[in-house]
Amino acid sequence: MTSGGAAAGLIGVTGATGQLGGRVARLLADGGVRQRLVVRDPARAPELPDAEVAQAAYGDHAALLDALDGVHTLLLLSATESADRVSLHTATIDAAVAAGVRHIVYTSFAGAAPNATFTFARDHWHTEQHLRAAGVDFTFLRDNLYLDFVPGFVGEDDAIRGPAGDGRVAAVLRDDVAAAAARVLREPTAHAGATYDLTGPTAFTLTEAAAALSEVWGRTIRYEPETLDEAYRSRERYGAPAWEVAGWVTSYAAIAGGELATVSTAVEDLTGRPPTGLHDYLAGLSG
Repeated sequence: MTSGGAAAGLIGVTGATGQLGGRVARLLADGGVRQRLVVRDPARAPELPDAEVAQAAYGDHAALLDALDGVHTLLLLSATESADRVSLHTATIDAAVAAGVRHIVYTSFAGAAPNATFTFARDHWHTEQHLRAAGVDFTFLRDNLYLDFVPGFVGEDDAIRGPAGDGRVAAVLRDDVAAAAARVLREPTAHAGATYDLTGPTAFTLTEAAAALSEVWGRTIRYEPETLDEAYRSRERYGAPAWEVAGWVTSYAAIAGGELATVSTAVEDLTGRPPTGLHDYLAGLSG
């Protein structure tokens, strides 16, 4: 495989102040790749060798034109969930194309489709369609749910609750997504037009996740299935907007429907090493 960033030209990385973007930026820096970190707050940008910093927010056309000038390949991390998420994505894609970006690598979601059960996966599908029509090369990284989030499913009473039934989820570690993204960014031409489903090595039920957490934490964690109505009622007390509550609930419903159960070899195919599974991840946390 080609080393360094020559094949990609200047790489732009959005979201470098966040968990996934920061991981990707550090991997590229470790590989001696020249990159530009496109962030809303430059004061929070990581200090990395061979990394420039440019300030721009999603949807800010003028700022994005400046920030992306000279960028060949752009990592477009999906924006934080919001009511106008798709319009922010599409406006950012349009600005990138206008700035001369030639290849956009977009972090999408497993099962992205116009009728996906998980409402946020529909947002990703609409973004993918816009990017397909934008006239530049693209690569879609369709992440499964993040394995890192599984411990956070547990409530204060040691229960995981949600309408996931006995469905399985092939959750993937953010470190593995970052490694795959960094590989694609370094050799974008080899991945033009590709869609990669990024998953863990196995798919597990939330009952199995509770058992694994029980073993690691030394106390009983249980999974209590909810109906859709129960799930909506239990989450409405947080006072979140309806679109956000729907996203929370339908992520579990997508598990129940089998939409997140497919296991892919893409992480290993791209990085040369197998992805981390639930038990190894939890063991690492306990260590």
